Amino acid sequence: MEQTYYVGNRQRLYQGMEDNSVLVLFSGHTPRQSADQTYTFFCNRNFLYATGCDEESIILLVEKRDETIRETLYLQRPDPLAERFSGKRLKADEAIAISGIERIAFLDQFQREFHLCVSRSQIERLYLDLTRLTPTEPANEEHRFAHSCQRDYPAMAVKNIHLRFCQLRKIKQPCEIAAMRQSIRVTGEAILAMMRASRPGMWEYQYKAIFDHVLTDHGVLEPGFRPIISAGQNNFYIHYYAYSGQAQEGDLILNDVGARWKGMVNDVSRAWPCSGKFTERQRLLYECALRTSDHMFDIIKPGMQHADVDRLIREYNYELLHQLGLVDSYDEVGKLMWHGGAHHVGLDVHDDVVRGGKLEPDMIFCVDIGIYCEEWGIGFRLEDNCLITEDGCENLSRGIPSTIDEIEAAMAK
Repeated sequence: MEQTYYVGNRQRLYQGMEDNSVLVLFSGHTPRQSADQTYTFFCNRNFLYATGCDEESIILLVEKRDETIRETLYLQRPDPLAERFSGKRLKADEAIAISGIERIAFLDQFQREFHLCVSRSQIERLYLDLTRLTPTEPANEEHRFAHSCQRDYPAMAVKNIHLRFCQLRKIKQPCEIAAMRQSIRVTGEAILAMMRASRPGMWEYQYKAIFDHVLTDHGVLEPGFRPIISAGQNNFYIHYYAYSGQAQEGDLILNDVGARWKGMVNDVSRAWPCSGKFTERQRLLYECALRTSDHMFDIIKPGMQHADVDRLIREYNYELLHQLGLVDSYDEVGKLMWHGGAHHVGLDVHDDVVRGGKLEPDMIFCVDIGIYCEEWGIGFRLEDNCLITEDGCENLSRGIPSTIDEIEAAMAK
């Protein structure tokens, strides 16, 4: 992304701050895995959205007084010896070029400068990006900092700016949409390569190796999320990561995968017969999912309630499954449809945005139809990425083979 993207993101973010306030954002740290090994660093998505700096232990401090903004980015100090072991650290000129933040300082200066800012400037509010997935999740750096500030500066109110990020990230900007299109192109090539290599006897980890190889060839060094690649009965585990199964004649191969490009992640699911030809029952169920998907892309448009997308998917698909005699009433549809079908995508695969409300142009979310018929031993999902346009929607991943004829033709090459 260009520097103007991050500058604009921050400007819009600051509109949600009151005067006489400070904002502190953390890029995050790499957790220890075991012994002296650490996990791969993954930058806080909201920090990345605001600065573009994808390195651990960076802090952004923003002071807003009299509608004037003062920004400081705190980096790790250059340390040739440490960098010899752990890699090159972001330098001041590089951080400025990426983020557009002109004042650069170092982490060992942060506590003193924060104290001077708060105590001398009569700061009334501290904004932090506070979020937890569950109430029992351990406190992260933001929560620990909030607790220490409540102890040391009791007159300063702690405010949560997380909702503001969720509002901003809901509507995608042109550069984000362009990055999403490229992300989907890479994902599509990887899916097509797996389809063409597919054969009975192939192991799930071999499919994954093909997926990883195609992404790497395009400069994508890690996927947008852990790929779900399964065969046969393993398709009945919605989030499956073992890659230890072997495809047998008659099995469907299920993929739920996505590349990351310039931070943007897509989420595409395809299913195909490992031998290249759908069985009669596989065709029947797959056509239910495909017809439901086509119907949704025909009717989705601005002004529709987002909650209605999932409801309409289930209602339309129910009618088709009912015609096959697999369900007698709508109350039974949950036996075959195990999950929702309309989550947002973006910087996260389940993008952290404001949920619900009306659909607006430049939103991107998934249209995901999953059918899991244990009675027939067939489970799969068909998932595409939907961009809301001014008067309708666009299936961004339509170029990836999705009809039975397209899949069988691709596998015959």
